[in-house]
Amino acid sequence: MKRPKTPKQPLLPGAGKLSLGPRPARRYLEAVRLEREAVSDFDQYPFSIPSIRHLTRLEFHPAVTFFIGENGSGKSTLLEAIAVKAGFSAEGGDRQLQFGTHDTHSPLHNCLRLERSLGRPTDGFFLRAESFYNVASALEAMGSSFHAYGGKSLHKQSHGESFLAVLKERLQGGGVYLFDEPEAALSPQRQLSVLTLMHRLVHHQSQLVIATHSPILLAYPNARIFQFEEWGISEVNYTDTEHFLITRDFLNRHERMLEILLDAEDADLEATKWKL
Repeated sequence: MKRPKTPKQPLLPGAGKLSLGPRPARRYLEAVRLEREAVSDFDQYPFSIPSIRHLTRLEFHPAVTFFIGENGSGKSTLLEAIAVKAGFSAEGGDRQLQFGTHDTHSPLHNCLRLERSLGRPTDGFFLRAESFYNVASALEAMGSSFHAYGGKSLHKQSHGESFLAVLKERLQGGGVYLFDEPEAALSPQRQLSVLTLMHRLVHHQSQLVIATHSPILLAYPNARIFQFEEWGISEVNYTDTEHFLITRDFLNRHERMLEILLDAEDADLEATKWKL
């Protein structure tokens, strides 16, 4: 029996109704656990990162799990380690695309254990914004026809277009998909499109783990959000995230917030001028 494929029509905001009700989901990854006895030194990177230092076990949502936190909080480090442990290249791509431009990934994956369910995914992809160029180059070097990516070289598209080519054309459902800051190349309108695509992937028996800063993507309702902080990792509601609160406050009173921010900067610049 063939698995259903993601529809090939252009993905536009509103193209599919985003239902808040339950959708079919298949949990392939139950949880990730840090085998703490395997860590030789918690003062060494990446185990010295506070969120990693306190990690014991995180249970994934069967549909979508989000990692959020400040830069350097450990969310991308953990996602990378999960990807490597699951059989992906640290730089991204599917499991068949094994390459390495720079061997810079951390040893964290050596100390992780992925708790898997009985179901087995039939597809998978690790989409990483910072090394996506390397993935496109590796595909070019292999002489790929790019049929699975819409038939056009990823290097012959804009950054945002190539991201969407992967999301719309390559991901077929029935898989585990790991995204590291997918919003990096996408406009707000395109991020709304990605919400619809996420919903379709979940409907087609997929499980997603996403590290993001996007308040738009974080709004997806069928999800669990983990906040990476100095004291560890904790689950948080969407409307309690800084991403939601800061964006809401800025948009609701942007003139006043700009006045406060820029007046303070002007005062600092004026004081610095007299010190020179």
